[in-house]
Amino acid sequence: PPIAPMAARRSAEEMRDRVVLGEFGVRNVHTTDFPGNYPGYEDAWDQRRFEEAFRVDVIREEEDTLEFDMVGIDAAIANAFRRILLAEVPTMAVEKVFVYNNTSIVQDEILAHRLGLIPIRADPRLFEYRNQGDQEGTEIDTLQFQLKIKCKRNPQAAKESSDPDELYFNHKVYSKHMTWVPLGNQTDLFPDADFRPVHDDILIALLRPGQEIDVLMHCVKGIGKDHAKFSPVATASYRLLPDITLLQPIEDEAAETLQKCFSPGVIEIQNINGKKVARVANARLDTFSREVFRHEGLKNLVRLARVRNHYIFSVESTGILPPDVLVSEAIKILMGKCQRFLSELDSVPME
Repeated sequence: PPIAPMAARRSAEEMRDRVVLGEFGVRNVHTTDFPGNYPGYEDAWDQRRFEEAFRVDVIREEEDTLEFDMVGIDAAIANAFRRILLAEVPTMAVEKVFVYNNTSIVQDEILAHRLGLIPIRADPRLFEYRNQGDQEGTEIDTLQFQLKIKCKRNPQAAKESSDPDELYFNHKVYSKHMTWVPLGNQTDLFPDADFRPVHDDILIALLRPGQEIDVLMHCVKGIGKDHAKFSPVATASYRLLPDITLLQPIEDEAAETLQKCFSPGVIEIQNINGKKVARVANARLDTFSREVFRHEGLKNLVRLARVRNHYIFSVESTGILPPDVLVSEAIKILMGKCQRFLSELDSVPME
């Protein structure tokens, strides 16, 4: 007998809107909403409909972390944002290290690598990219830092002391010892600038009496594609919004077992007519460990799914630029890519 149209429609809705997590795999992972795939659905791209459905909600904004929802986009677009954040939003980082003296036990190239990975608080939008062949940096494309430090004994230290902090001066080289050396007319260009490492307390090397480090560094603008040190984010990731459905009432002991299967805060237990009844309080908090599938009595009473077009982004900045600026820069870069693509299409003669 033919399936009732209602049920067919329901299963089509589920395929279109939900990625379902089963006990032994994930169903409906592929995007299927292309034109003509489902009878009765108009799936052609329509800008007006997209604008009505699309929204961005900022959930949590702290100093260096941002959590926001993008609703109504495709996985390809979400992934484009993620990858642009990781690899194509530019920052300033140490590129060349001129070693005048390094008698520490850290080899020159290891020291240079460590210095390169220190995030520098300098707005990359104020600088140009350095040209390929340029050996010398100029004030528009280079920031210069100096690190000059020498370790000495502390004559006042107690005889029996074994603590290096008491015995020596300057035996720990920190990022706070890096000082900005203006190039050309940078003091006039950036009168109130405070170019320095984002964190003062990054340990660069350990010294002993008589050892010294004297280096000059050139910071240039670059992108994460070229080297990870230019990446502006510590992490940029997204996940789909969890969607948990209880298929029938779950009571008493079963409710308590169910609550333990999920992350704290996902399932709450209400008291209804003296019975404990489980209900989904906040599915967003769940990490989907799928623990519920280990319980024979519960696994068929719960449907675990994710909402296909609801992306929860979390962006954690390294501190060079605030995360909201990073996201808007990423959007600008994607817009630039689209513009370039369209202008290429216009300029290529059709065969």
